[in-house]
Amino acid sequence: MYSRREMLLSMGGAVAAVLGRSVGATAASPPRNRLGICIHSYALRSGQDRGRPAAERFAEPLRFLEYCHRLGAGGIQVPIGRQEEAYAQALRRRAEAYGMFVEGSAGLPRDRADLERFEAEVATAQAAGATVIRVVLPSRGSGRRYEAYGAAAEFQEARVAGRRMLELAEPVVARRRMRLALENHKDERVPERLETLKHMSSEYLGVCVDTGNSIALLEDPMEVVEAYAPWAFSAHLKDMAVQEYEDGFLLAEVPLGEGFLDLPRMIRVLRQHHPEVRFSLEMMTRDPLKVPCLTDRYWAAMGDLPGRDLARTLRMVRMHGGKEPLPEISPLPLEEQLDVEEANVRKCLTWAFRL
Repeated sequence: MYSRREMLLSMGGAVAAVLGRSVGATAASPPRNRLGICIHSYALRSGQDRGRPAAERFAEPLRFLEYCHRLGAGGIQVPIGRQEEAYAQALRRRAEAYGMFVEGSAGLPRDRADLERFEAEVATAQAAGATVIRVVLPSRGSGRRYEAYGAAAEFQEARVAGRRMLELAEPVVARRRMRLALENHKDERVPERLETLKHMSSEYLGVCVDTGNSIALLEDPMEVVEAYAPWAFSAHLKDMAVQEYEDGFLLAEVPLGEGFLDLPRMIRVLRQHHPEVRFSLEMMTRDPLKVPCLTDRYWAAMGDLPGRDLARTLRMVRMHGGKEPLPEISPLPLEEQLDVEEANVRKCLTWAFRL
């Protein structure tokens, strides 16, 4: 009998064989995948780095680039921060030598006093070869609208504050011709996000299209991709599984091809509008998220959301929800959690060779 750890390592070895590399290789040059990796795909591993010097962390951009190169990924999306020019140039040269792309991730300027930090991070990302920086609207706690806010008015206040931050950021990125990709992050629904984009009316502000997040806001995932496609600067590729529970439904990221999303169609739609758009894997290995859409608390911050959206979403959940429980990660020892996270990323990369 194999232990769980032995089984997972065997899975990793099988995927590595498909990618043309050994699990322990440090200088391999595997076939290059078109799919990049967002650092959030390694949230568990990155979480172990708290307290370590910045240069020793898994998410340190050069270290992360090297790791993703060994996996055969096509690029990275990672916070680059404020770095010396020599470091940024080294990151750029290494990525170019590997044929990989670099996308940044940064926090919007909180106020005018924070503009110097934001501009320095934009300059660093640009020097590192990034043409896109992924951002999110600031939010409380988890950032999930239905958890963070107790009333629609509170959420609207947060939207206004976020718009002010975008108004501070836009002249900086316009001056540097950098594109900001604002992720649909379980905050604004499609009409609200399009209103924000149209209000800003900037060629340098678009969307990081996440293929799964907006299900939690009772939006149809294909319709979300179609709505955001004209604005797409970047994309988080993920597949999703769902299941009913007493207060609504459970929502879980699963390896690409194992969920119910029509990923090939989503990719085609995005590329039809923007052939240059780059896709980064965001495979977050975690327990399923609870979307308590049958509770009063969920609806408190949702405003005038049509009841038909709830009905459509619950039909979708019943259609695609399996009988077996969705996988949970928290009961496992940490070492096994990390093994599952690694195996999930590798399975996604194998699927993505069809991109």
